[in-house]
Amino acid sequence: MTSQPGDKIKILVIQGPTASGKTGLAIRLAEAIGGEIVNADSMQVYKGMDIGTAKPSKDLQNKVPHHLIDIVSPEQNFSVGDFRKEAVKAIADIHARGAKPIIVGGTGLYIRALLKGLAEVPPADDEYRMELQELLERKGGEFLLSQLALVDLVSATALHPNDHVRIIRALEVFRLTGKPISEFRGCHGFMTEDYSYLKIGIRVERAELYARINHRVEEMINDGFIDEVRGLLALGYGRELKSMRSIGYREICSYLSGETDLDKAVSLIKRNTRHYGKRQETWLRGDPEISWVEYPKSFDTIQNHVIAFFD
Repeated sequence: MTSQPGDKIKILVIQGPTASGKTGLAIRLAEAIGGEIVNADSMQVYKGMDIGTAKPSKDLQNKVPHHLIDIVSPEQNFSVGDFRKEAVKAIADIHARGAKPIIVGGTGLYIRALLKGLAEVPPADDEYRMELQELLERKGGEFLLSQLALVDLVSATALHPNDHVRIIRALEVFRLTGKPISEFRGCHGFMTEDYSYLKIGIRVERAELYARINHRVEEMINDGFIDEVRGLLALGYGRELKSMRSIGYREICSYLSGETDLDKAVSLIKRNTRHYGKRQETWLRGDPEISWVEYPKSFDTIQNHVIAFFD
């Protein structure tokens, strides 16, 4: 496909809550249309974190080219800005070789930043962030969120007390600028559009989704997830790292440190993943651009729709 000056690259975006079947759909569509996959999952970027992030197997990665998987070490911070920069490069490379870019992942903020751009907020203040992290450990997420509500009620209302990363970032931005992060986002409006895109969202009934999540967690344990976490700790990747505080890893760390037993840890992973899936659904339902599909039931219809979009 040859671009004319001013033409926008066409990209397919596949979204859905965790365990909805995004990887399976993306692989089948990539094979059908000559596509390559760009990962938009905030955890699959980390090397060595395979089982707990439900990373596509090496066989699948060999079957269809994947980008932005295993690109940073667990101790490195990988921001939404980092994602956008790397994804833009990957998409340009895929397009230049005549293949079709397929963006796949459940991190909604990554996809919004790619498609709409990023607000110009200040860089991190590591010293103040450490102070907030210590405050979080002493007083908890509810307290931190209450402090955010005093200076940025718009952001505080939109955040869950467990969303520690975004609460800390919002407090940090206010400390650095005297302005709420919601003001930066409001001024920006997320209106930059560099691509022509088709968004597909996989719809799964809540009971079925929860059953899939529970089954996936059990498979993770059977596939060696505990040894994966034990190995990461042995390499010096401590529990304080952002990557190691993610769902699954933090619960297994608690088990390995003797703070809880395995049954309790597994139960917590299932519960926390279900809650995460519900939050993803809420985020996605607010996006009017998504075309909702049932997969694998409607694969032929999905495929025809995608082929028509790229033609």
